[in-house]
Amino acid sequence: MNAATIGLLDDDPRMIQALHRLLASRGFQVRDFPSPEAFLLSYRSAELDCLVMDLAMPGTSGLEVQEHLRKAGARLPVVFLTGAGDIPASVRAMKGGASNFLTKPVDSSELINAIRLALIESAKSRAGESDLAGIRERFARLTTRETEVLRHVISGKLNKQIAHDLGICEQTVKIHRMRITEKTGLPSVAELVRAADRAGVQPAG
Repeated sequence: MNAATIGLLDDDPRMIQALHRLLASRGFQVRDFPSPEAFLLSYRSAELDCLVMDLAMPGTSGLEVQEHLRKAGARLPVVFLTGAGDIPASVRAMKGGASNFLTKPVDSSELINAIRLALIESAKSRAGESDLAGIRERFARLTTRETEVLRHVISGKLNKQIAHDLGICEQTVKIHRMRITEKTGLPSVAELVRAADRAGVQPAG
């Protein structure tokens, strides 16, 4: 497995140098960015897995960089560093999706642990998004009538009740349910209920 690439964004060259040495010694690939402007110009092509960023920088602040990433749809986990234990800023950073918020001088073990946790959480998030996309794609294969039957199935109705509600015969309901199973790969009602809930498919009233 390739080593994770960590971006370092800080206007203090000495801090960048010290953190670069630390992260490289722990097996990470490291990309340095001396200013928010330099980062915003090249982060899309940098292929970063995590960003360690100073909060207070001249010009564009770390919070503004975070907001830019959010608006751009970037799912880059961020670990903030600050020299001024600014509680309101830390709350805003966490609400904005930051993985962690550490004060300078940061303990090396604490930083490494924060980065590793951010990478784990990011990987879980990506896996969950991929899984949800797969579920939605399978549901998209259903016809309009099959989707109607699905909504009744996940509401807990029996075939006879579904047939009555939709004005079709019970055998037709069974055929639709068989096709739903084939197209979604979800043979049990419990699996259909869980998948439909994740995909936003509402049960019939």
